[in-house]
Amino acid sequence: MSVFPAFAHLVEQLAALIQPLFGATAAAAAIVLFTALVRLLVHPLSRAAARGQKARTALQPKITELRTRHKDDPKKFQQALLELHAEEKVSPMSGCLPGLLQLPAFFLLYHLFSNTTIGGEHNGLLTHQLFAAPLGGRWADALSGGGVFGAAGLVYLGLFALVAAVATFNYLRAKKTMAATASAAAGPEQVPGAAAIGRIAPYLSFFTLVTVAVVPLAAALYVVTSTTWTAVERAVLYR
Repeated sequence: MSVFPAFAHLVEQLAALIQPLFGATAAAAAIVLFTALVRLLVHPLSRAAARGQKARTALQPKITELRTRHKDDPKKFQQALLELHAEEKVSPMSGCLPGLLQLPAFFLLYHLFSNTTIGGEHNGLLTHQLFAAPLGGRWADALSGGGVFGAAGLVYLGLFALVAAVATFNYLRAKKTMAATASAAAGPEQVPGAAAIGRIAPYLSFFTLVTVAVVPLAAALYVVTSTTWTAVERAVLYR
């Protein structure tokens, strides 16, 4: 059996199981539960990424020493910095792994709620809703159906408000963390590409607003739930 029909059946069964609690929004609740399960599975990697971040912070005195030693030769400094990370078994990009491993789950939901047929049969998942908004619909459909303040439009406004709140929290926290790191290091780490990543990192959460607006609502629910989970998880692990 293909993965898509199997997963569609799983969502339907889970929705049926929790239907007494959530009523017509059971399928949406099932997607939230599925997202929580994915995040629980990825959590050990998130903890490892947090330990890696703390290890990189502990390396700041050595990095400052390398920067002073190679202040006239940026290329040698970059090479020495990479060697230091390899010697200490610390990856500058280890924090990206949890996010990358979630992509298959996101694209699975995107596929399921973007097609009218699954495995050659009618896609029954498209009949489910989150309040007045179809799980297979997009914000553009809500706008054309009732406008910004229509029944479906209000569902999206609620999601946008939640995403904006989480993004603002992440932005403030990222700026504070970057300021503390820069102060401790007396300058940015010159890992190739790190400077560019550091500049855009505080704003990445706001791109979630665009994602929620253009993908099917089911996939948007995955993104919103996962983003909120990440904010809470990082606040705990990086405190």
